[in-house]
Amino acid sequence: MNYLFLHQNAPAQFRHIAARLAKDQTNRVVYVTQPGKQRLAGVDHVEYRPHRTAHESTHHYLRPAETAVINGQGVAKALIALRDRGFEPDVVIGHPGWGETLFVKDIYPDVPLVSYCEFYYNARGANIGFDPEYPEHAEIAFRTRMRNAHHLVAAEAADALYAPTAWQRQQFPETLRDRIEVIHDGIDCSVVKPDAKATFDVAGGVLRAGDPVVTYVARNLEPYRGFHTFMRALPRILSERPDVQVVVVGGDEVSYGRAAPPGRTYRDLLTREVDLPEGRVHFLGKIPYAQYVRLLQISAVHIYLTYPFVLSWSCLEAMAAGCRIVGSRTAPVEEVITDGETGVLVDFFSADEVAERALEVLGREVPAVEDTLGAAARQTVMERFELQDCLDRLDALIAGVARRG
Repeated sequence: MNYLFLHQNAPAQFRHIAARLAKDQTNRVVYVTQPGKQRLAGVDHVEYRPHRTAHESTHHYLRPAETAVINGQGVAKALIALRDRGFEPDVVIGHPGWGETLFVKDIYPDVPLVSYCEFYYNARGANIGFDPEYPEHAEIAFRTRMRNAHHLVAAEAADALYAPTAWQRQQFPETLRDRIEVIHDGIDCSVVKPDAKATFDVAGGVLRAGDPVVTYVARNLEPYRGFHTFMRALPRILSERPDVQVVVVGGDEVSYGRAAPPGRTYRDLLTREVDLPEGRVHFLGKIPYAQYVRLLQISAVHIYLTYPFVLSWSCLEAMAAGCRIVGSRTAPVEEVITDGETGVLVDFFSADEVAERALEVLGREVPAVEDTLGAAARQTVMERFELQDCLDRLDALIAGVARRG
């Protein structure tokens, strides 16, 4: 079969399914993406370039829609070139978030389209307006409504829809929910797993599984992932446990929400705000995946905080590694962590509660790989999010749509 994947930042959520399909040499897998992205073995990569950005003169409510149309045009040009060279996909799988899927049906009208429903923005009840420390613009509800315009167009065109979690599915309009299956991207539990012999190098020494190590991981260190609350919890943790080391992974950019003031980063702002002892908090920036897995394996307590927003892969990967997690009592986390059974849940806004519960878990003084919280967390991921099981379900969805097409 011929498979066509669309995502502006390949391989992204389609990494594992594209790689699996490419292993069958009777298949041809093509991935259309923007320039400079990671390539997968056995996959033909086709680049598209947006011909411009949204104009400053465009009404600001409509700039996301204009950007989506520009991306959609770039993809359409690439698809027309593929079609003219004789490539006819049996099924198209795409992420509609940046507009890549908008015009697929105008080029391949009879080819089934599977759309990945990552997030639908709501002005109430989710991420927007959640954090009073970072208030939203007065017109945010108007902008949010228009931000979803291209998502709705893409959903109407799709033959099948799927979302990674039940909560993310729930964010979509009721008229769409019955069409959306819940299939996670999957966590490779054969790679992300406990290791009682794991070690991790930091400035000044080597950390080992069983050491009192607190970890925090995010793509970028920012409020959406509770970085401000985490940082404000550290002075108490470090004061009451002089033996604790803290390792922080994440960049200084902003993936979501409001940027820090010009010339500043949230890490800069928070390290100025809180008093941290020298040599005990290690900011590593972004690190290679294998090193990241080793970090999870030596973690005694992993802190994961998030607005009501997309659940991070890192939360489930920490669970798969057997981490004892202190997580925010927000809906995406509550879907995967049961308080007191597979982790510990806390008020997102309470640095004192984060510190108290982290100290409580640290006080158990058992290696993470032997603790019931960590073992139960891993079992949850094995049962609900294991990579091969998720890929089997997604493969079946794609194959079923292709047959109907």
